[in-house]
Amino acid sequence: MTSTHDKVWYAPKSKLEAFTAETAAEGVVNTLRIVEGRWKLVILFHLFGGKVMRFSELERAIPAISQKMLTQQLRQLESDGVVFRKVYPVVPPRVEYRLTEWGQALCPALDALLKWADQREALQPDTSSQAG
Repeated sequence: MTSTHDKVWYAPKSKLEAFTAETAAEGVVNTLRIVEGRWKLVILFHLFGGKVMRFSELERAIPAISQKMLTQQLRQLESDGVVFRKVYPVVPPRVEYRLTEWGQALCPALDALLKWADQREALQPDTSSQAG
């Protein structure tokens, strides 16, 4: 089975609010908006586990992504509070990226989605024998 990282640390448990169906759906939609995009999840998986990566390292790790798209996706993740960007005042410029504590806390949720996806075949009813 796939896992986002071998040594995952979890955020402390907090009190859950009482959700209605509408507020729960709205919350999930807002959360999915943060990780939607072709490359955001790939970037997150590269940064899980406390990894710190320079822009050029991310670029090499994801060869199919353009510089422009990588910059755009990283900036969106940064503005949403998932990724922290550190710029060093040197020439040539050195920029490092890492997940924020809140970004790292996303790891268990993605692990749960992977486990859910792995269960699909086992939990799907066999419809081929019911065809008449």
